[in-house]
Amino acid sequence: MELIGRRWTGAILDVLLQRPSLRFSEIAQAVPALSDRLLSERMKELEGRGVVLRTVEPGRPPRVSYSLTEMGRALSPALAEVKAWAQHWLAADRGSDHVAHAGSSRRGAPARASNNLAR
Repeated sequence: MELIGRRWTGAILDVLLQRPSLRFSEIAQAVPALSDRLLSERMKELEGRGVVLRTVEPGRPPRVSYSLTEMGRALSPALAEVKAWAQHWLAADRGSDHVAHAGSSRRGAPARASNNLAR
């Protein structure tokens, strides 16, 4: 959880799941709010953990591309579940009524929010 829970890692993995091989600039374009410095850092982490494969093709200039390893592709079901959860519970247009639903009693009456939830 530590690795995929880091900021922007899920977005990077999602992009790499959609296309088999991408250049650094293509990943950067797909996640525009992510700085090049942080993208580079995350790619090195993912490569170091065996989630991403970095391939350098000879030429002038050398062409560097990134793809998911078997381990990285195996994250697809987990990322899909997290994405579905986020779309359901974190949707901006749904407002804060999720707290009431999450704390509802079995009879359908909203439960009181605890002090921890209200903060």
